[in-house]
Amino acid sequence: MFDEVADLYDRVRPSYPDALIDDAIMLAGLGPLARVLEIGSGTGKATEAFVRRGLRVVGVEPGASLARVARQRFTGTDTVTIVEHTFESWPLEPEAFELVAVAQAFHWLSPETRFTKAAAALRPGGALAVFGNSPVIERSPLRSELDRAYAQLAPAIHKSILTRWYADEMSMRALFAESGRFGPVTMRVYPWSRTYEIEVYLDLLRTHSDHRLLPDAEREALLEGVRAAVMRHGGTITIRYEAHLHLAERRPPDHCPGATTLTEAKS
Repeated sequence: MFDEVADLYDRVRPSYPDALIDDAIMLAGLGPLARVLEIGSGTGKATEAFVRRGLRVVGVEPGASLARVARQRFTGTDTVTIVEHTFESWPLEPEAFELVAVAQAFHWLSPETRFTKAAAALRPGGALAVFGNSPVIERSPLRSELDRAYAQLAPAIHKSILTRWYADEMSMRALFAESGRFGPVTMRVYPWSRTYEIEVYLDLLRTHSDHRLLPDAEREALLEGVRAAVMRHGGTITIRYEAHLHLAERRPPDHCPGATTLTEAKS
């Protein structure tokens, strides 16, 4: 669904706070030219942040259009390779990376392989970093109007905020622990905000998965309702975000009692 709007996605989707990227690199102990495997690299929003800091990135992206935009972004750069695969079908490079990074895509990965395969791709001492932006819903007259518009025009997604998944620290700690593949999780939160002009905000909503799943006519009626509400409140909307980082070091195989290897899991 994101591949259908790859150029729009690249234009309006936000990136991630510099402090988050810097902390991920520091916590993972990455040096110059360290190799990063980025799962679900999209159009290269997070990729670009790693490349600016002198790292080499292999981006795994299943969407052909998203991969095309990413390749255009990194034309002339020899430190980025974009491969068109789902992570599940990607031919594993065992113990080849110092960091596996997943930006805003971890909830799309298969629970059966996301931790196991990420661990298998990491060198000893390597780390998995899962991060994403989550909107913080604040009560205001505009928010009340928007809630009414969603309840009336798109009740199926009225309460849908997939990206809040990243803000659930207890669930994330439990997922890492249950995998048996990673040590203690370091978690950090980075507040930030952005003010959107109405047309940019509507384009942003057009890239959200829950909105994209709506029938075209229902989605456009909803967006008109959102437009009317925002215009009654000055024509701009400020969204407050929290970017959440969850990072843990790979455990050596002999410290994973009862866990099967990726090869064993496939056999």
